[in-house]
Amino acid sequence: MFKGTDLLAIEGMSYNTVLAIMSEVGYDGIKKFRTAKHFTSWLRLAPNNKVSGGKVLSSKIGKGSSRLKIALRNAANAIGNLKDSTPLRDFFHRVNFRKGRVPAITATARKLAVIIIIYINVVVFLYQFHFRRASY
Repeated sequence: MFKGTDLLAIEGMSYNTVLAIMSEVGYDGIKKFRTAKHFTSWLRLAPNNKVSGGKVLSSKIGKGSSRLKIALRNAANAIGNLKDSTPLRDFFHRVNFRKGRVPAITATARKLAVIIIIYINVVVFLYQFHFRRASY
């Protein structure tokens, strides 16, 4: 997909989620996000921290939805329904116990987005490094 990146290896990912990533971000569109924070902010999965005088007024997730955000939330919901213990499922259940199901879905979707962008960037970097080194 992205220079040999197998996104289906990430837990909770399905063909529909991968297609949503490909259609919304595009093949070379992933390069426009410098960090994972930029990517989650673009998806509106990052908290909007409003601080005044050192006091946190609000830290809610911004309104707005995209097909990719919906696909990641569906994948996070599927992770929450898993029976086997995995790191993402355990994270989902920790947040679910403290905050409830809807914030747990949002938090797991954000974590899934961070995992995806880091996974793609690392594989693309290693791919470029390998071919640069082979050309010498």
